[in-house]
Amino acid sequence: MIKVIGIDPGLADTGIGIVRGSDLKVHGYAYGTISTSKAESAACRLEQIYTKIRQVLADQKPDLMVLEDVFSLEKYPKSGIVLGKVCGVVLLAGTQSGVPLIEVPVRQAKQILTGNGKASKLQLERAVRSTLCAPMPIRPFHASDALGLALIGLFRHHPI
Repeated sequence: MIKVIGIDPGLADTGIGIVRGSDLKVHGYAYGTISTSKAESAACRLEQIYTKIRQVLADQKPDLMVLEDVFSLEKYPKSGIVLGKVCGVVLLAGTQSGVPLIEVPVRQAKQILTGNGKASKLQLERAVRSTLCAPMPIRPFHASDALGLALIGLFRHHPI
């Protein structure tokens, strides 16, 4: 049995999803988000994300971390830079915690989970919910995205 943590990075909300299982069978899951306030400086918000990720990693002791790979839209380059900073603190937290990690591009994750690399957030959430046999919608979408990444780690990858 392995435990995989998925991280959907974002400065306002970073999604966290954890699945436990073996092979293609999920034995348990949990999810949540780390939310930061726009009233705080970017540096303070990054520190909050880093600290909370480190705490989750210490508490949960996952065998593998799967992080959504950074991407940037040509129309919104500043958003890509901010996302890169968030990914940087998440990668640092994972590495310092000794957790093996992989990065998965968002389109690849959507393709794996839904069969459509351009799936909407709702389509992705429904695919994750169906896989987990979750009775209620998984919200916010950052959390369902993170659970999807954790599922990819469980189904396709093995701890180093």
